[in-house]
Amino acid sequence: MLINPKPNNLPIGISTFKDIIDNHFIYVDKTPHAFQLINKEKGYYFLSRPRRFGKSLFLDTLKCIFEGKKELFEGLYIDDKWNWNQQYPVIKISFGVSNSITELIANIFSLIKQNQKKFDITLHNTEDYALCFEELIQVIHQKHQKQVVILIDEYDKPILDFLDKTTLAIEARDILKRLYHVIKDNDQYIKFAFLTGVSKFAKVSIFSGLNNLEDISLDADYATIAGYTQKDIESSFAEHLKDVDLQKLKQWYNGYNFLGEDIYNPFDILLFISKGGMYRNYWFGTGTPHFLIKLLQQKDYFIPQLENLVVDESIIDSFDIENLSIEPILYQSGYLTINEVIDDERRLKFSLKLPNKEVKISLNDLFIDYLTNQTLDKIKFQDNLYDALTKNDLESFKSTLITLFSSIPYNNYVNNNIAHFEGYYSSVIYAYLASLGITIIAEDITNKGRIDLTIQLDHAIYIIEFKVGNENALMQIIHKNYASKYLNDNKAIYLVGINFDSAERNITNFNYKQVKMTTRLV
Repeated sequence: MLINPKPNNLPIGISTFKDIIDNHFIYVDKTPHAFQLINKEKGYYFLSRPRRFGKSLFLDTLKCIFEGKKELFEGLYIDDKWNWNQQYPVIKISFGVSNSITELIANIFSLIKQNQKKFDITLHNTEDYALCFEELIQVIHQKHQKQVVILIDEYDKPILDFLDKTTLAIEARDILKRLYHVIKDNDQYIKFAFLTGVSKFAKVSIFSGLNNLEDISLDADYATIAGYTQKDIESSFAEHLKDVDLQKLKQWYNGYNFLGEDIYNPFDILLFISKGGMYRNYWFGTGTPHFLIKLLQQKDYFIPQLENLVVDESIIDSFDIENLSIEPILYQSGYLTINEVIDDERRLKFSLKLPNKEVKISLNDLFIDYLTNQTLDKIKFQDNLYDALTKNDLESFKSTLITLFSSIPYNNYVNNNIAHFEGYYSSVIYAYLASLGITIIAEDITNKGRIDLTIQLDHAIYIIEFKVGNENALMQIIHKNYASKYLNDNKAIYLVGINFDSAERNITNFNYKQVKMTTRLV
């Protein structure tokens, strides 16, 4: 635990740059990235990052720079590099929640009026939101005789609010498309524009009018534009984390990657320190992804596919509201991140992974709730499975799994499409094991084929094969000599074959053996 569990210089929930500086909160200097972006004659940029990664703070930092507030940047990278005499009028827009299309349009007008009041100007186009926004840009330019800076935070919030209601999402998309098209049409009045959000929608859907917009979401130069690096942790937070196992901290909260070094979500680190060093799901717990559950229901998604998922650039680059896929949403929301870039000469591909222990545990907890409806018994089953594996007690492992499947409510099979899919049974086991925070590998590649599931513990390795029907799952492991991959690890190796019966909705055979030991059967 930490000595000072609630230090008063942590900028928790603060996205206003001036407040951070004036109140001497810890600030990880992102002005090198800001300077790189703005030190050009003109620029239009887009950045996609998961929620609570510091996008809003970076946007407000840009605002303070363009407004020439030099006193706030003393000692920071940009302090002696930017010409503070060149100040620009800044239009800043940050979208909140919209519960209807009518409310969305009202919110747009409200945001325009806030800027109108800030610049003390009068607008005449009060009936059409796009014309009103255009007039705002032009009147500000005329009043100040300078090009305008436009900063838009959470540009996609109105669409995400309706993501589970396709018709409304499309309507919101078209409204925003027309709004953002104004930026392109008024290029002569604009010095700089920066849009941030969680997701990126297909360019033809929303950014078709902004063909000069440069997407820096996967630009290596800006990989750490938001989030904390390991160096930040060991320098800016050294005093707060001096009693913390940094390797464990990294396993829990590091691992997000945007084609650069791995980074931490700032929210996790700030809450971890504030709560006295307790390892909890701080970031994940701030927004339960209900839309993921709806997508799982629609797509009959095989949960173990999340391990070693390989996609091409188009999958993570954007997605289409009218044809939602779970992979780009998981990536753009921060539940998956880049593990490796694969260049096969034909196209660029990405290997994705769950970023860290927090996401792995929490996301699979969510999957368990969806797959089994065992909210009340979940912890009991998790504890029993963990104890059985750490004690090499495969009889207890077997009995826990049988009881687990027996306790899944019948209604869950009736109302859940994936429950009729063969991968359902292995998805349930995968989700439970992944929620334990242990190392598991789905579709583990060997020179003889793919192991359905490998569990790696400090003292033992479990190699598991799943079958629906009567085919001998254990014999496949033995016949294909899957264990040879791990013979040099100097650990006990257990081979486990599990058969399911879709009519019985449970395990019908559970065969296992330790390598070089006698096979035991149910």
